[in-house]
Amino acid sequence: MSGHSKWATTKRHKAVIDAKRGKIFSMLSKEIMLAARSGGGDINFNPRLRVLVNKGKASNMPNDNIAKAIKKGTGELAGETIDELVYEGYGPSGVGIIVEVTTDNKNRSASEIRSIFGKNGGNMATPGALAFNFQRKGQFLIGAENITEDKLMEVVLEAGAEDVINNTDHFEVLCPMNDYYTVAKALEDAGVNVTESEIAYIPNSTIPVSDEESARKVMKLIDALEDNEDVKNVYSNVDIPDNLMSE
Repeated sequence: MSGHSKWATTKRHKAVIDAKRGKIFSMLSKEIMLAARSGGGDINFNPRLRVLVNKGKASNMPNDNIAKAIKKGTGELAGETIDELVYEGYGPSGVGIIVEVTTDNKNRSASEIRSIFGKNGGNMATPGALAFNFQRKGQFLIGAENITEDKLMEVVLEAGAEDVINNTDHFEVLCPMNDYYTVAKALEDAGVNVTESEIAYIPNSTIPVSDEESARKVMKLIDALEDNEDVKNVYSNVDIPDNLMSE
């Protein structure tokens, strides 16, 4: 989604976060395992791991869970094989959707994602069919009550951010993918409370969907994808007004 819609989605799902906390912990465990596997278990020398550990703590993930995930990633404890996959597809109104999956069973994930698209008015696309419509960038969403725009710009621009977008109730910070961890560390050091951060697929342009029925269908598909146990992130080039997102 666009940053604006992403923020609305974050607020819309806030009331059900506790109900999904089990999935959040499961997904973070997988990501922590992958980060530790690729970069080692020391957060001081593994920026990706440090960001994920901070996310886990912000989500009230038990320290034991974090420690076990790191040890599984480094091989100190036995753990399942985890793969990161990306699926592409089209939703209602022709919107493009990219789905990031972290899974221990590729066949299961592919089958389930295809089924979700099919049951909700969408269809899977071939790999690469949509990727050219998106850019990979670091994205940070920060509530406007947490910091002033001037202070935020001072913190992130020096760290490599390329844009700070003021959306009234929140700021969206974008940076080149290679500068993501530097910006994340700068925000962490400045004590800035980040609502959401990730290396995201940012659409080059968006498809406006403003009628209630079409918006409902698109959100139903995105919700169904996000509810899947293996889905890490869902990105789309849809642009839905906040008044419809909050319904």
